[in-house]
Amino acid sequence: MTSLTEGKPGKVLWLFTLPLLISSIFQQLYNIVDTIIVGQFVGEDALAAVGASYPITMIFMAIAFGCNIGCSVIISQLYGGGKTAQMKTAVSTSFIAFTVLSLLLTGLGLLIASPLMHLLDTPDNVFADSMTYLNIYLVGMAFVFLYNIATGIFTALGDSKTPLIFLIISSVLNVGLDLLFIAVFKWGVAGAAWATVIAQGIASIGAILTLLIKLRRIKCEENSKPFSWALLKKTSIIAVPSILQQSFLSVGNLFIQGLVNSFGSSVMAGYTAAIKLNTFTITLLVSLSNGLSSYCAQNIGAGKTERLPKGFRTGIVMSLCTALPFFAAYFFFSPAMVKIFLDSESSAAALDAGCRFLQIVSPFYFVIGLKIVADGVFRGAGAMKLFMLSTFSDLLLRVALAFILTPSMGADGIWTSWPIGWAIATAISLFCYFKGFWKPKRALV
Repeated sequence: MTSLTEGKPGKVLWLFTLPLLISSIFQQLYNIVDTIIVGQFVGEDALAAVGASYPITMIFMAIAFGCNIGCSVIISQLYGGGKTAQMKTAVSTSFIAFTVLSLLLTGLGLLIASPLMHLLDTPDNVFADSMTYLNIYLVGMAFVFLYNIATGIFTALGDSKTPLIFLIISSVLNVGLDLLFIAVFKWGVAGAAWATVIAQGIASIGAILTLLIKLRRIKCEENSKPFSWALLKKTSIIAVPSILQQSFLSVGNLFIQGLVNSFGSSVMAGYTAAIKLNTFTITLLVSLSNGLSSYCAQNIGAGKTERLPKGFRTGIVMSLCTALPFFAAYFFFSPAMVKIFLDSESSAAALDAGCRFLQIVSPFYFVIGLKIVADGVFRGAGAMKLFMLSTFSDLLLRVALAFILTPSMGADGIWTSWPIGWAIATAISLFCYFKGFWKPKRALV
């Protein structure tokens, strides 16, 4: 575990976030490998089925990610401020509260999954496979929550390497189980879902056990409590806006998915391939932002706010360096990238839809990266209203423009809504940052 309050900010952030970047790459392999193997071994309809269920699974992932952010910021500030007993109480409080939440959401998800798929106007030829994938995912959702909480705590404590180890192990296992269940056992979409659940379960259990061992090594003068309503409230101040932000994004994606579905299973398949690639890039940028949030939170807890602007500038450089190779690959080699997911018999419409999305959206990775870095500072400082303002602006614009532009531009209207929403949201975030609206008057804890 590492203090992020000492040393040159640039060097500290690069060393801390590099394992986070690598972790994000392996984490995305869960989704990428599922999609590639389903597309290549099962076919276009199966790929469309996985894509149709994706926006719904992202709603639950959004909630888990919001919980991750909430506990990470509070624990970072406590750790940076040397309040070890309260820090341990915050850890146990987070695990108890968010495990209960995950179980409640599992039950709710199983009840509403089918109505949601009908609401999205999922085509009949992919509906059954979509429901199979979604129901299996929901059964293993508690593992998703537990893993996100554990990684959030590791990050808060300045340890970005341990989660990487578990992600490498689970990603390799995921690939092996995908090939076994789909290519050998011929379980189809169900095989992809079970491979992900099993791999995620092993990663979450291993991460929790390791975290408990590390926490026992941290000595504190007073005994920690197993649960604190006061700390849960403070965690919720960060977590609830993060959950709402992520959830509304996912709900917005449901509307987008409904529009995509109206163009048929071929366009759905192409969109599924492209959105997986797009998510890969955005997730890497968000991992940088999460590292910056922990850096800012620890330094605020330690009373070293003068280190925050230096961290922001380093984050901008890291974001631009991360976006460049993905822009180059997606913009100039989009057919090759999309074909990774599609089998040789896939239609030209599927390939064209995926390529058009990547070519329209990828140049704006340099823009959205700036917003995501600013978000990291806002979250670390507890300025959640600013974080939500820019994000909801992006969401509302993207959804509204998708519906406005589609009648005249077809599917291109959906893809074009992304860069417009990103550009306006980025302008809002940078304005708020440089005006200093985010600067904290005191630590949250």
